[in-house]
Amino acid sequence: MSIKILMPALSPTMTEGSLAKWHVKVGDEVNPGDVIAEIETDKATMEVEAVDQGVIGQILVSEGTEAVPVNETIGMLIEEGEEESCIVDRGTDKAAAAAPLLETASRVVDVPSDSSAPSLTASLNSTPLARRIAEQAGVDLLSVEGSGINGKIVRADVEAVILSDQSLPKPQVAKSNNVPSPKTNGANGNRVFASPLARRLAAQSNIDIAVVRGSGPNGRVIKTDIDEFIRNREPQKSVIQEVEVETGSRSKMLVDTSATVKLSTMRQVIAKRMIESKSEVPHFYLTMDCEIDELLRVRSSLNDAQSDVRISVNDFVIRACGMGLMKVPAANVAYKNENEMLQFQTADISVAVALEGGLITPIVRAVENKGFKQISSEMRDLASRAREGKLMPEEYQGGSFSISNLGMFGVKQFDAVINTPQACILAVGVGEQRPVVKDGQIVPATVMSCTLSVDHRVVDGAIGAELLASIKRYLEEPALMLL
Repeated sequence: MSIKILMPALSPTMTEGSLAKWHVKVGDEVNPGDVIAEIETDKATMEVEAVDQGVIGQILVSEGTEAVPVNETIGMLIEEGEEESCIVDRGTDKAAAAAPLLETASRVVDVPSDSSAPSLTASLNSTPLARRIAEQAGVDLLSVEGSGINGKIVRADVEAVILSDQSLPKPQVAKSNNVPSPKTNGANGNRVFASPLARRLAAQSNIDIAVVRGSGPNGRVIKTDIDEFIRNREPQKSVIQEVEVETGSRSKMLVDTSATVKLSTMRQVIAKRMIESKSEVPHFYLTMDCEIDELLRVRSSLNDAQSDVRISVNDFVIRACGMGLMKVPAANVAYKNENEMLQFQTADISVAVALEGGLITPIVRAVENKGFKQISSEMRDLASRAREGKLMPEEYQGGSFSISNLGMFGVKQFDAVINTPQACILAVGVGEQRPVVKDGQIVPATVMSCTLSVDHRVVDGAIGAELLASIKRYLEEPALMLL
């Protein structure tokens, strides 16, 4: 029987997503684990794998489609030998109204049996479409570097090899109304590899995609490349320019030079969540100055003692927050509803990481049980994969407490917006030399301002102050965190 391919819910907050790309077409055979599509979520672009074996019978939502609701049927998977009528009878109304199968499910793909065929190992780690194109062009899959999940070879990888070797015949891939034809650009007609989302953004911003340098697999132009190109373009001198015109007497008129730019999916979700947080959560703020000269000394000693991992000031902040939450468990909570709240047993610290076009908060879990070296290693790995869009949902969903550190940008002090449903977020400023009074004398000290934003629905002022004082003590006496 036919199996619906649904728009997946890749996070608890996800209600819709964009179908950025199909990696398969009607008639392709797929196995569990094969990458079949790319979905752009509120946080990143993620690959979707097939969960059943079968043949792609229909593609109901074309790539590049935005705002596809979660659990919407985006395609149909049928068993080998199943007829088109099976889909019409068993599918949804949308499936029944969709275009018919372009090829029957009984379609057989010829596999060469001579010595030029790819090895079994390479074949198993490639998509059906990639294998078929490689077979048609005589490409040995062992020579192809895969860019999919776990190094899986996808269509773009094989096509890149073919284009780089002029001696290879160009593959003749069957086209359908659901699969866009290869796009060319420039006077010479050379193909430009780009994701559908990148092409759409380029068109919206009137950008010639041929001049954009791609950072994706095999030079493929992706969304981040378009975003960077837009940022690096010469900025407009002003939103409103004064233009002089001759009308017999000299006068001036105002010309609007601004442009409307559509918000990315990530930016839309961030905007929605920030509005909800500031309008629904009663924030209050507590600020303390922390002297961190001893912290800097201990950090320097730890880094001198080992070279494989460099411990940062932020690693100390993460550790201090984790231990502070264990000392003040009444602050390690989250608002659930008007009758309930969540009490966390471990300190799972969400750390804000800036991305192109937004931010994400990967989580270092059970911080109270981890040393500086482990915290540093995990945080660096999470931040790196976050910027590459490779985090799994469980690595940025949840958490009991958040940290936002803008000290590296020279920000002295700021108030952060609570990352709901969490109850607290710590805003960390720059460590700088300031005059302080000790024993009646004014002396210099390295001071870092920390501001705690608190949800008054579940955490009162005294509890918030106790938590911040505990964090301050750990930062000023870092030896306590080594015990």
